[in-house]
Amino acid sequence: MKLDEIDHLLLDELQTDAGRTLRELGEIVGLSPSAVHRRMERYRESGLLARIAAVLDPKAGHDLVMAVVLVAVERESPRLHGSFRRRMLAAPEVQQLYDCYGEWDYVVVLTTSGMAHLNELSERLFNAAPNVRRFTTMLVLNPIRTGMAIPTRVLDL
Repeated sequence: MKLDEIDHLLLDELQTDAGRTLRELGEIVGLSPSAVHRRMERYRESGLLARIAAVLDPKAGHDLVMAVVLVAVERESPRLHGSFRRRMLAAPEVQQLYDCYGEWDYVVVLTTSGMAHLNELSERLFNAAPNVRRFTTMLVLNPIRTGMAIPTRVLDL
């Protein structure tokens, strides 16, 4: 799929706020609402647009605690890595999970409803896990920039 300048603009706008109407998006990028819709359908069909989701403001939570956890797991068995990943994917508090190269095997981003919840979750996900060799937790003091937007010009399409 080849992207033109309007595609780049439209995809950037969708990643910024996909809740705008087709008319509003069209006014921004210079297209009719139906042309915007056709492009969005093309993005979906090609797999470029995976989903449209609502993004909640982490500052809106009363006692919200966010943490970044660096994890090293036992390397001997791919089965153990699978077990770790399944455990992370089953926990709704795990917001992001990255398989990494280097000193740490995984980066886990957690959002919990307070310190007691974070402690319970850490015990269950990391301390009690047989395949976690070590982990370190960094508390997020202020989420300055969050998100998953991808600069469209880095896509090799």
